[in-house]
Amino acid sequence: MYDVFLCMGSNAGNKLKNMEEGVRRLTADANIEVLKKSEFYSTKPVGGPSQEDYINGVLKVRTSFQPALFLKRLKTIEKDMGRTQLPRNYPRVIDIDILLFDDAVMDTETLTIPHPRMHERYFVLKGLAEIAPDIVHPVIGKTAAELLSFVRPALGASQ
Repeated sequence: MYDVFLCMGSNAGNKLKNMEEGVRRLTADANIEVLKKSEFYSTKPVGGPSQEDYINGVLKVRTSFQPALFLKRLKTIEKDMGRTQLPRNYPRVIDIDILLFDDAVMDTETLTIPHPRMHERYFVLKGLAEIAPDIVHPVIGKTAAELLSFVRPALGASQ
C-alpha cells in the first residue's frame, strides 16, 4: 500500500459539486482509501486565458496501485466527469494531480513525482500544509509548511 497526496481543482460548472464528486469517485474505488481531506478553498488561476477562480483542495489517500496505474485511474475519473483535453492552465471541470507518492522520485514521459511545480504553487501548498505540515518534499528536503512560507497566493486569491 502506498500513501499518496493529491491536489484537486475545478473552475468550470458547479465547482464545489465537481470537487465533492471527485472525492466520491476516489472513495468508491476499492483500491483507494481517502485518509485526509483539506478544506476546499478559492484561488485565482495561474496562467492560461481569462477564467473563473478555482476551488482547490488536497487529499491524502492510500492505494494499492503502482504510480503509472494510479495515474491512469485518475485520468479515467477526470474523463468520466467530463474533462476534455485542453492546453495547460485552461478551465477544467476537474483536475487531479499526484503531488507525492510515498517517498518516490521519478520522471517518465507521462509522470513526474514529486509534482514538478508543487513547491512553487500556493494553491497546492495551502492544502498540503493543512493536512500534512511536516511532510518532507523528497527532493528539496523542506516540509510543506516551510515551502508554504516561501510562496504567496495569486493576486486576489482567498486565504
